[in-house]
Amino acid sequence: MSTTAPTATPPAPASAPAIDIETAKLNAANLAVREHFPPNADYVGIGSGSTIVYVVEAIKALDLPNIANIAFVPTGYQSRQVIHRAGLRDIKFDSLPTGTLIDVAFDGADEVDEELNCIKGGGACLYQEKLVATQARKFVCVADYRKFQVRLLTKWPSIPIEVEPLATNRILSQLRLLGSPNPVLREGHILKAGPIKTDQDNFIIDAPFPSLILLSDIQTAKAEGNIRAGTGEGEKWEVMALALAIKALEGVLSVGIFSGMNGLQAAEIGDGTGGQKPVAAYFGMADGRVLVRDADREGKVSLRDDSQSLEKERRS
Repeated sequence: MSTTAPTATPPAPASAPAIDIETAKLNAANLAVREHFPPNADYVGIGSGSTIVYVVEAIKALDLPNIANIAFVPTGYQSRQVIHRAGLRDIKFDSLPTGTLIDVAFDGADEVDEELNCIKGGGACLYQEKLVATQARKFVCVADYRKFQVRLLTKWPSIPIEVEPLATNRILSQLRLLGSPNPVLREGHILKAGPIKTDQDNFIIDAPFPSLILLSDIQTAKAEGNIRAGTGEGEKWEVMALALAIKALEGVLSVGIFSGMNGLQAAEIGDGTGGQKPVAAYFGMADGRVLVRDADREGKVSLRDDSQSLEKERRS
């Protein structure tokens, strides 16, 4: 069970100038790599999306003498190209030696809540992203301030779901029964090209739901004498309950909710896998700061403002 310390955003310095989103991503990537990249790594996961480009640049900037010996595990075609352009060596997920854990996986997110549950899949790579995250000792999320939320589905509108094409219509109907008002099949940018296809040759459904509640919300309601199960009653779903309900639909390959254990918690169990949730999430803010949500081995999440150490890094 995870608990969460208060995560209200610390006030920005009064004189902090606004920066663009790309600089915010760069700041978050630099700090995440500095704090979590193990110099003696054998395998490193590289996720998908625009923020990951800055992660790879930050890794290259470390100028490690053993960089050629590190194998980078991509989460799809796009991230493999980023690895290649940086002159790094990639390895396919299914080529990892049996029983091997990835030392660290860096990836982005579409939204992250205060318990470090994530929505991912905006780039249609959720299946391989989840494979890599759950094979890593730790998953580190790197994002910008738009992804920093208290609850999932606050700003991001829907849950990406990878489905087998033959099952699409049935899954759309079943998602409506679960409470999604208007699930849609994701189309390509050119309508005549048809639906977007994933690297596994599947389709993506985007399913909107009301903002998702946390286990802590259920516990608080119970303490106040209210019964709240989080299983869709009153249009309220708890994060993991909804992820499990969608995953149970025949024809669903992967759900774009990353919840449950983080890598530190998975290591305590010792079953040779990682966790879906990140051990830390770095958010580049519009005022130049980097806010970090850190989790411990019990799943407790704390928030820190690491702008001071980032400023030291810039000056060094």
